[in-house]
Amino acid sequence: MASEEYTDRELMVSAAAAEIDNGDTAFVGMRLPLIAFQVAVSTHAPDSMAVYESGVVRDAPADGFIHTMCDLPNLNRAVSTTGMIDIMSRLQRGDVDVGFLGGAEVDRYGNLNTTRVRAGDREVRLPGSGGACDIACMADRTVLLMPHEPRRFVEEVNYVTSPGHASDGSGRENHPAPGGGPSALVTSKATFGFRDGELYLRSTHPGVDADDVLADFPWDVNTASDVGEGTVTTTSKPTGEELELIRTFDPDGFWT
Repeated sequence: MASEEYTDRELMVSAAAAEIDNGDTAFVGMRLPLIAFQVAVSTHAPDSMAVYESGVVRDAPADGFIHTMCDLPNLNRAVSTTGMIDIMSRLQRGDVDVGFLGGAEVDRYGNLNTTRVRAGDREVRLPGSGGACDIACMADRTVLLMPHEPRRFVEEVNYVTSPGHASDGSGRENHPAPGGGPSALVTSKATFGFRDGELYLRSTHPGVDADDVLADFPWDVNTASDVGEGTVTTTSKPTGEELELIRTFDPDGFWT
């Protein structure tokens, strides 16, 4: 049995895996989502499937550690190894239930910026979208993952790389993007949901105070009680089984 001690990233993997429902087709990105899908399909979501931008489709964990989606253990025994056009076509058909995204900045409506940010008196150019904008626009829902740092939370992103919800409270109803938009944000301190298109605090991680979390935002963030979702809860700790799986899929802690 794995140790009950865990890192912030291991907790994020557990929280991200919980966002995958059984039967979901998940568009899996780099870093922590690589591990989160494998945990989900090994535990509560055995009938889920992962698609990767590189063209890989899997319905089971990889048979070795994967640094990237293109590593050989991710190709071995895959359901199929196609190409990017096949995977993006799945998005266009509405076949992707949940997509995982990260970003340098996120705002109160779930818009993500991975294009350019301000750093003091200068502007820093970032890598940009890749397939993130496609996922944000067309997946039925998206789950956002990022470290919990005040500089990442802005009332309005400097550049909308990947669109979130409309700012008028209509969510995606009056939004040109056909997908459902962000449903959750998982950070290293808390998890958040979205109600009427706006971010709200759903749970804090064990040992983290809600006031400390809310103090990191430049606007007054709603909480679960503000939007009729009960009270702010405590994020579930990774179970012993989950920790054992995480450390099997990431044995040297490269991602976690």
